[in-house]
Amino acid sequence: MLSITRLALGNKIIGLSLRGKASLAATMVKYRRMRKPTEPQNWAVDYQEKYIPFSKSQLVEALVKKHYTPIDPDRDTLQEFCLTDAERLMKEQKVLAMMEPLLDQANFNKLSEEALAYALIVNHPHDEVQVTVNLDQYEYITFWALGQRIGPLRVMAATRAERTGLFGTARIPADRHYFKRVIVAARTKNSHLVLKCFKDIPLEGLEQLLPLVKVRTSIFHRALLNTMLVVSGLALFVNVGMVVLSDLKIGTTTLLFLFAALMAFRAWKVFGQRRNIHSLELVHMLYYRSTSNNSELLDALTLRAQEEHAKEVILAHSFLLQHHQQQQQPLPKETRVETDSNPVEHVRKQVEAWLHLRSGLEINFCAERACQHLKELGVKGAAHPVIG
Repeated sequence: MLSITRLALGNKIIGLSLRGKASLAATMVKYRRMRKPTEPQNWAVDYQEKYIPFSKSQLVEALVKKHYTPIDPDRDTLQEFCLTDAERLMKEQKVLAMMEPLLDQANFNKLSEEALAYALIVNHPHDEVQVTVNLDQYEYITFWALGQRIGPLRVMAATRAERTGLFGTARIPADRHYFKRVIVAARTKNSHLVLKCFKDIPLEGLEQLLPLVKVRTSIFHRALLNTMLVVSGLALFVNVGMVVLSDLKIGTTTLLFLFAALMAFRAWKVFGQRRNIHSLELVHMLYYRSTSNNSELLDALTLRAQEEHAKEVILAHSFLLQHHQQQQQPLPKETRVETDSNPVEHVRKQVEAWLHLRSGLEINFCAERACQHLKELGVKGAAHPVIG
């Protein structure tokens, strides 16, 4: 066997240097002469397992979803234990606290109390559907938003009358401030946590995403319907009421009472029909703009956080390399001092400028977090920036 090994080394079957060949041959001779060969020294330490034998879904299940499974309203398996309302509320708060790092890594921004109050009060004039929110019915309400945009929102109406304007012409969507993705976490009293994600939601339409909202008729539609009822009622009273009063000999008081009852019934029917149309529009909008719910939302949020993490690391590493290459080139002393004073800030400005050039959007790049991730990964050059 030793002769075969020497022949293999001599024929360069094993690609080693001359010194490496001699050392390997000597080591093999040493093990050959051992009566009971022992394992190499520090074998278990040097070759300790580094492969993680779990998939990403298994890790998410073990770290996040195991806390959400007992309170998942969509669970189709048998309940192993029953939770009281206080225990369920405590577990829900724990799940929301564990979601915060994921939401931050996925670049979602939590809406402030000021923005939430504005969204719940102000209604956009182009919104046909308006709802009323009673805060006393909720334990908590939280919104996270991603990707603020300005542009037209496609009208996704359920009826043809709502999709068209006057004279049957197609309605042209107006430019609106909206978010590409919105996550809502809400809990009504004596109920459970609701986690939902929606797309293309304007700021003034956030209240429509909440559960237990009440559809109401806008001031414009109320005034329009009341005017139509008054005009039609007067025409009906003049054309029919006078004939009935003269021919059937019915008293004026009785006629007015019957007319008032008829108009009240007609108003109830008209306003009820309008509310039904708005309810249908709300259901239609939620159906087409909903992206994920409850446990599916956790999976989608984890994947988005991983994707954002990878993109940040790629951008930071690329521009850090460019920054280091620029430092090696002969530059004016003033420029070198300015860039070296805060390399993380320099990378942030460079990445934001590059993203603005490519996408036309003002994007806030978190360079500190990206450089910290590079440092944790042990990437060469990532430790150069000073992260305060």
